Amino acid sequence: MADVIGGLSTDAFTPKGGKVDLDPLVKAQPAVARAAKTVARAERDASAIDTSDTLSPVTSAVNQLRNALRSASDEVDTADRVVQLAPAMLGNEGERNYVLLFQNNAELRAGGGIPGAVALLKVQDGAISLGDQAAGSSFGPYDESVLPLDPGTRTLYGEITGRYMQDVTLTPRFDLSAELTREMWKQKFGQQVDGVLAVDPVTLSYILRATGPVQLPTGDRLTADNAVQFLLSDVYAKYPDPSVQDLFFASAASAVFDKVSTGSFDAKQFVSALTQGEQEGRLRLWSATKAEQAQLEGTPLAGDLPVATTSLRQFGVYLNDGTASKMDYYLEKTVSVGASVCRADGRPTSAVEVTITNSAPADAATSLPEYVTGGGLSGTAPGKIKTLVAVYAPEGSIYLGSTQDGRQAPVQTVMDGEHPVVQLQTLLAPGESTTFRVAFLGDQKEAKAAVDVLSTPGAKQSKVLPLRFDCADPTPAD
Repeated sequence: MADVIGGLSTDAFTPKGGKVDLDPLVKAQPAVARAAKTVARAERDASAIDTSDTLSPVTSAVNQLRNALRSASDEVDTADRVVQLAPAMLGNEGERNYVLLFQNNAELRAGGGIPGAVALLKVQDGAISLGDQAAGSSFGPYDESVLPLDPGTRTLYGEITGRYMQDVTLTPRFDLSAELTREMWKQKFGQQVDGVLAVDPVTLSYILRATGPVQLPTGDRLTADNAVQFLLSDVYAKYPDPSVQDLFFASAASAVFDKVSTGSFDAKQFVSALTQGEQEGRLRLWSATKAEQAQLEGTPLAGDLPVATTSLRQFGVYLNDGTASKMDYYLEKTVSVGASVCRADGRPTSAVEVTITNSAPADAATSLPEYVTGGGLSGTAPGKIKTLVAVYAPEGSIYLGSTQDGRQAPVQTVMDGEHPVVQLQTLLAPGESTTFRVAFLGDQKEAKAAVDVLSTPGAKQSKVLPLRFDCADPTPAD
């Protein structure tokens, strides 16, 4: 594999004349695939070594080998997915068309943000161009969901998930969001697309680190430093007309895209930007081709629900705006998670704690534009933020209990497929915070697994913190 890809660099894939040369990737496919299988087999062999009775130097050496192979396996697996997927998805075997969703984190959806602008991405033999563009609000409302929804989705997020383009990301399941998007695009434009890509303004700010500033037709200058605040906050004061806002968002995305498609960017910074966006859950990709989608599954790009293995136990914390406004620019979130074996049968108890804060100015009701506060039209007083917080556990988990600010609180308990979900609604005035804690019981085979949390990406990225709790009461109440 080193012989094959050693001569490649990020610069080799920089568009030249608006086109990426896909031949190096195609040529690398067989060798990288063989390497991925070999390293994966070596990792399995190393994991099977019995060190229960070995001397400490031998045990240490085996652990070093396992760590090295684990790291190498992850990297080779990623390389294999890239070289197998990229040529076909970039039109090496014929034209591809994708719907591009621009998600707005100022109005949160579980999958990221409300799809404010939608565009067609056309790809053929490495050449990429933007086609039709439309506001998310121009799709629907449809009389009924464009595709059948399962009971869990309808109960948690409502039939509107499949009736409005702006609501397709109410569910954290990006595969479902993408299928609904694809069908809505077909009904509006009569075109069956090959996949769906989602991106948010924070990822655009990362990309601007690679491209440098872009000048917009409005005269505004978008940079890596001002993009998030401008796109998620300032724009509403400067351009109060929603139709003008839609045009502004479309022009901003087009300007960044045009610079990327011409190759006018730092390739290493660009790859770093996409990687960061992917790892933070801000960049999603779905393919209508089953074999390609199977390759995407299990990666951050896929937007999968939490999973549990013997080494990792994931939870999900997903936020949906209930204010019908753009106040979520001011919503701050902290997530903590911890696990402990508290029972004689060895089954682990896990607790997830979510703290959200309305950091809007005290006079938000009058100092912020009505379009941002919602003006009270949805039933929420201006300046306040209404949020639905859903905590997902992996399949097979058992819900143990929950509290809000140390007190029992009314919650909704639902199964989304095989995933237990606990959902709470909050209403916060400027400066107010609330803390929601949920506990679940896991399977015995996951007792030694590390714990982590997938979470809705907001305007600011939040870290996952460790959480310690008393086994006697993982969700303590006053």
